[in-house]
Order: sequence, then C-alpha cells, then structure tokens
Amino acid sequence: MPRSSAQKSTQKPKKAAQNEFPMPDPLLFVEGWNKALESFKKIELPDASVPQISFDSEKLLAIQNEYIEQATHLWNQGLVSDTVIDDKRFKGPAWEQNPVASFSAALYLLNTKTLMAMTEALHADAKTQARIKYSVEQLAAATAPSNYLAFNAEAQQKIIDTKGESLTKGIQNLLHDMSQGHVSMTDESLFTVGENVATTEGSVVFENEFFQLIEYKPLTAQVYEVPLLLIPPCINKFYILDLQPKNSFVKYCSDQGFRTFIVSWANPHQELAQASWDDFVEKGTLKAIQVVKDIVNVEQINTLGFCVGGTLLTSALAVEAARDENSVASATLLTTLVDFTHSGVLDVFIDEAFVKYRETQFANGGLMSGRDMASTFSFLRPNDLVWNYVVGNYLKGETPPPFDLLYWNSDATNLPGPMYAWYLRNTYLENNLIKPGVAKICDIPIDLNTIKVPFYIYGSKEDHIVPIDASYASTQVFKGKKRFVMGASGHIAGVINPPASGKRSHWIGPENKFPASVDTWIKSATEHSGSWWTDWSQWLSKHSGKKTPAPKVAGRGKYKVIEPAPGRYVKVKA
Repeated sequence: MPRSSAQKSTQKPKKAAQNEFPMPDPLLFVEGWNKALESFKKIELPDASVPQISFDSEKLLAIQNEYIEQATHLWNQGLVSDTVIDDKRFKGPAWEQNPVASFSAALYLLNTKTLMAMTEALHADAKTQARIKYSVEQLAAATAPSNYLAFNAEAQQKIIDTKGESLTKGIQNLLHDMSQGHVSMTDESLFTVGENVATTEGSVVFENEFFQLIEYKPLTAQVYEVPLLLIPPCINKFYILDLQPKNSFVKYCSDQGFRTFIVSWANPHQELAQASWDDFVEKGTLKAIQVVKDIVNVEQINTLGFCVGGTLLTSALAVEAARDENSVASATLLTTLVDFTHSGVLDVFIDEAFVKYRETQFANGGLMSGRDMASTFSFLRPNDLVWNYVVGNYLKGETPPPFDLLYWNSDATNLPGPMYAWYLRNTYLENNLIKPGVAKICDIPIDLNTIKVPFYIYGSKEDHIVPIDASYASTQVFKGKKRFVMGASGHIAGVINPPASGKRSHWIGPENKFPASVDTWIKSATEHSGSWWTDWSQWLSKHSGKKTPAPKVAGRGKYKVIEPAPGRYVKVKA
C-alpha cells in the first residue's frame, strides 16, 4: 500500500500483495483538492461564490482502510464461492449463479458505500454538502451494473431463454418511449381518462381560462349543507384524487355525504404563458370558492388543498383575510408546504443563481415544461422511478404492469413561466409566505397569521417532497384551531389510502398541543391502524352544518352544466 506524502520522503512504497488493492493516498487527494480549489477561487466569476470545501483527512484515512479491508475480503471470497447480495437490483439465480456478475455487483455496492462515506467527510455548509451528496447518489444510481446489458446477468440470461425475443422487444420499447418523450412506468395503453380513471360521475358547471369546476353527483339521499371544494396541485392532473372507484378520494367524500366540487386546472399552453401566481390565486382559487358559494347558495364553504394546491389555498385565505372576507369555514392541507424552512431534497436545486436564471428565462412569459418537471421529480428517486424501468423495459423487454397511480404520474402538466419563477423566489428561496407583509399577492401584502379558519393538517411520515417536519411546520404558522395527523408512507401513497384497503397507520397527538419540534409531537402521538380518511371525515362533518336533501341536478342559475366530468381540460396533454 502507498505511504503518506510525509513517509514517501524516507521510504519507498512496498509492492502490493497479490490480493491487496493499491489505493490512492487520501492525504494526497485532500492536498490536490485544496490546491485545485484555491486556484478556482482566483477566477473572477460575476455574481457567483465558491463554496468553502475541505476534507477531514482522518476520516478519509479511516474510509480508505475500511475500503481496503472490505475489498480484500470480497476478492478472497469471490475466489472461492458465490457472493450473495442483499439488493433487489441484483437478486435472482442469474446473478447468484454467475460469480463474475455477483462480484461486480458487490464491488459496485462497496464503491457506492465508500463514495457516500466520503461525502460525510466533507467540511462544507449544509446546502453544499447536500448538493454533493445528491450528485453522488445520482452517479451511483446511474452506474449500477444492472443498468447495462454488458453487465446485467439476468437480462443476458433472458436473451438466451427467449432466443433473442426479449432483446427485440426491448428495442421496440426504447423506440416507443423515445417517440412519446418519457420512460414508460406502466402500460399507458390500458388507461383512458374518463373511462377507467377519473370516473366518478359529475358535471363541469363552470370554466375559465385557468380551470374547470366539476360538481360531483351526490351518492347519499342527504348531504351536508356546507359544500366541499378540493384544490389539487396545478403541477399535476386532478384525478390523483379520483383514480378508480376503489381508491377515489372524491368518491369517498361523496359517500360520506359531502357535496363535493373539484378544480380541474388547465394544462397551460401559449395562451397562459404570461400567467402569474396572482392569477392562480384570484382567477383560480378565489374564483372557484365564489362559484361554489353561488351554486350552493351559502356564505361559507369547506376547502381542501393538496400539495401546491394547499399553498395556493393558504395564499387565497391570506388575501381574503386582508380584504376582510370570510368565505371559508375550514381548510384541510394535505402534504403542503407553507413554511419552506425544511423543504426537502428539492432544496438542492434552489439558489439565487438558479432563480435568477428562471426569472430571466420567463421575463417575457413562456412555459415551464411538464416533461422537465416530471423528470426532475422522477430523479428524486432514481432507482425506483428511472433505472428500474430502463432495466425492465429495455434490457429485459418487459411491459410494466398496469398501475393507475404511475399512469397519472406520467400525465405531465406545464406551468406558466412567470408563475413558476415567482413561486421559486417567494417560497423555496426566500420563504416569504411566512414573513408578515413581505410577500405581495393580488397587490396585497399578506400575513398568514391573520387566517383564523380551523385547519386539518396532514403530513406523510416518509414524504421526500414535503418532509414531515415541513408539513408539521404549518401548525406553528396558523393561530386558529387546528388538528395535525401524520400518515404512513410517502407523498402520494400516504394520501391515497382508502379505509377499505386496511393498509398503513396514522398518528394523532394530544388535542390542541403543538410543540415546536415534530419529533416531540411524534413522541406524544398515538398510532392508529388504517387510513386517516375516517378521522378527517369525522372532523370535517363538525364543520359542515346540518344535512339537507341532495340536489337533483348539478349547477344553479347561470352555472349550467357544460359537459360531463371529467371535462376537456384534464385530457389536454403537455
């Protein structure tokens, strides 16, 4: 093994033993990195700052020693027996019975482990360290031997077993995905919006350039007098809340006797290229609230916002509060960011330079591509949402199984550029929504502290887009009555969890007690089996008034039925 630079002045490095892996000295690596960094600092870059990065040489030395020990053990083990690997990418007889393949997979996992350990040996600010870690994770995911036909023993065996048919099918799948512009996560030919997804019966009763409003047919003889308006995220199609009857949140709401409406956002094209966040609040969210009030002929309605839909809803509520209006009886937030202090993995992309780039790009309008955003979200979980399908679709020639949620995930939506740029600066970058009087929406300096409606706030325990501490942070923002519930699983699966499935758990804490830390809250919370939907419907019923006979027809007065649900807007492709 080579000696350190200090040792080299007096001793020659001894020759590596037969099974010993010669490794570069970490002290030399640190010295070279620091010299390169010092040279880089001398370059004058306008409006850019060089991150302060250094390495802990002792940690690097420990990592190197551990690597050599494990690599030597792996080499010796590989000479005498098969290597068993606990990673689903390298499972199966083809991997296990091929010593070369199993050894390459084991070595890859060791290298990945070592690279990730090196990111922990960095001395840098939190954001720089998170970015380096994210980059290393992406590199590791992309370079897995399972991703390449030359190294994937299972794909090779399948070519032999099928006499080349899997290879032919894989090429066909690749050409198909190239023509559609994205990797297939499910057999999209098996789904049609309005036929086997988004099928709950209803009618479009209003539309403008930003959204269609759908009123759903009541499924009970009586309904609560206070209606419910659902506001889904505008970066996705609304039917995540109405996939199929067995997992439709919309149908569940109607089954509980709530008179249910939903916003179906337009998929923006050039006619909305100048649209702003203000437009989505005023002409979208607030307009939808007013139309529902007019149709049902009530002074107040219940509201629910999911993800960015929840951020739009809270923006609208703040505008209403500033205008001394009181249209909302209650608000539900599902996996919603309001305080962006803990904004999760997406924060690695956001800094002043990135936001300025987007602001310049969309200074005269334009569209943020839905395909680009979908790719970004997929690469937040690259092994599950990218490389898994590359291997299955192209190397093995398989057709992914039908899955309604993944079909929805591939149904991309554009965003107006000006709206997107405003959102980046005022939320992820500057966190202005929680600063009283700083963010201006609809020409009004807003203050979320003035919102007095009762809130039901839901967060998913394993959410990587809206981390649980970010969901919980809303309890510290709103001053009125509130209830916080944590569900199991992630951003989508945690939300779309019908009671009939009997899956997962949810946690409820002591009534009206919200300590500053979510970890403290979790310690005091009680776990309940099954879906959180039942707890929510019981809470909402207390804010929904008495029951009245269900209406016979949709709409009222000037709000005539335009077309059956799910309407035209949801069928427009990005």
